[in-house]
Amino acid sequence: MAARLAQALPAGAHRVLVLGFEELMYAPLRLAHELERTTRAEVRFSTTTRSPVLAVDDPGYAIRTRLVFPAHDDPADGPGERYAYNVAGGGFDAVVAVVDSAADTPALHAPDGLLARLAAHTPQVLLAVVPSYVPAPQDAPERPATMLPEPLRGPAFSSYAPEEVGWLLQDLSHVTLEAPTEEREEAVQSGGAHYAESLPVEYQPSEQYQELFHAALDESAARLAHAVGVVTETVLAERAPRPVLVSLARAGTPVGILMRRWAQHRHGLDLPHYAVSIVRGRGIDANALRWLAAHHDPQDVVFVDGWTGKGAITRELAQAVEEFEKLEGVTGFDPEIAVLADPGSCVRTYGTREDYLIPSACLNSTVSGLISRTVLRADLVGPDDFHGAKFYRELAGADLSVAFLDAVSARFPEVTDAACAEAKDLLSADRTPTWEGWAAVERISEEYGIHDVNLVKPGVGETTRVLLRRVPWKVLARAGAGSDLDHVRLLAEQRGVPVEEVAELPYTCVGLIHPRYTRGATGADGRAVTR
Repeated sequence: MAARLAQALPAGAHRVLVLGFEELMYAPLRLAHELERTTRAEVRFSTTTRSPVLAVDDPGYAIRTRLVFPAHDDPADGPGERYAYNVAGGGFDAVVAVVDSAADTPALHAPDGLLARLAAHTPQVLLAVVPSYVPAPQDAPERPATMLPEPLRGPAFSSYAPEEVGWLLQDLSHVTLEAPTEEREEAVQSGGAHYAESLPVEYQPSEQYQELFHAALDESAARLAHAVGVVTETVLAERAPRPVLVSLARAGTPVGILMRRWAQHRHGLDLPHYAVSIVRGRGIDANALRWLAAHHDPQDVVFVDGWTGKGAITRELAQAVEEFEKLEGVTGFDPEIAVLADPGSCVRTYGTREDYLIPSACLNSTVSGLISRTVLRADLVGPDDFHGAKFYRELAGADLSVAFLDAVSARFPEVTDAACAEAKDLLSADRTPTWEGWAAVERISEEYGIHDVNLVKPGVGETTRVLLRRVPWKVLARAGAGSDLDHVRLLAEQRGVPVEEVAELPYTCVGLIHPRYTRGATGADGRAVTR
């Protein structure tokens, strides 16, 4: 934390104050000591207090100036004034305010709050938030103390910068987990294996497909930036003033990073961001939730994903959080997911409900920090382990992860006003999920004789995944769909998958997995057979 604060200090800062929060003094004092050791600045330390003292501007008097601000930690004895002494007139080039997560409330950020009071007397105010200790309820079941590992970060794990995301995963890069797509599909559909027990072989895009990706990114970067702004502004207004972003690996991770970048761009916030594993039928990684609860207030956690299809993961997360709270006695996690696109109308917090191409769906690890899908297998993941994943270092030459993020975030300035205006309108609108996507999937499943909603993948993002990772049967495309489906048509052509135009389709496209897949159902080249 001290290293990140040192980087954020203004260039040439000579005099810095680290300001603790009432009795929270030890951690701020340690931060001040480390800043003094690693920078050339003169670093002073003091703390806020609830004790009123008369300030007298006299050289022989200890308390020369006084700042007054309202309490911001919801104290048990009710609201009241708090004080910071000798800050005004101190000649500080920057003030680092250190609070715990319980005190990081809207009152802290209010126009008359501590941060605003400090900003009137120093060129730069930095906020550092340390996690509050939250004791378990007395009736919570006892659990043996387990030391969970710290998050993995780039460049040791992923091609993202270390501050962009911390992965609450274990590194399984040394384990061979990939299996041919046909073998995985047969094993999964026969009930002999779970899809999270192995990994698909990473699709290596052709030159033509890469050209489509870059064209799609050029065309949609501003639209994506707008959606990022809308969903981030909604989260900041409704969920928490300084949310802890927790992306569902891996499709949620680029979106979480973009939301974090927007918060920096628009509000100067440095939000924590982590990626965790969730597995259909197995739930979210409980050890990851334990780590989050130990380091942050669960009420600040906002789960992030890329898009919704029919809403299966939305339901999975809600059920998993409910089970976790019953088992652990830890409350406060909100299972509501924030997504970039919600074409299935499954959530309240979204950037758009249009079904269009999000270019990060076009590729696998090479647009996701070179990280694989997550893995959950009993012989690799123990009861006290995080779920696993692999870091494909060998694909570094084809990596577009940071290029994708930079292309979208470069468009933030031009869409800021429009995104903020739309977010303001959405906050007062009825955003109740209709789950129309789930109803459409049930209908399509029956109409096409599939009889399994898990084999129907609605939306551009999910259809792309079908073509990249699994054994597709056919693709349904809305009649008149335009360039958002160019990459889908190319992938379908390369894999020998028919594309069927449908007049009345609630999504731009829908991918269908072979309903009764066996080895004998493919030709010699492994391409899907038609019905």
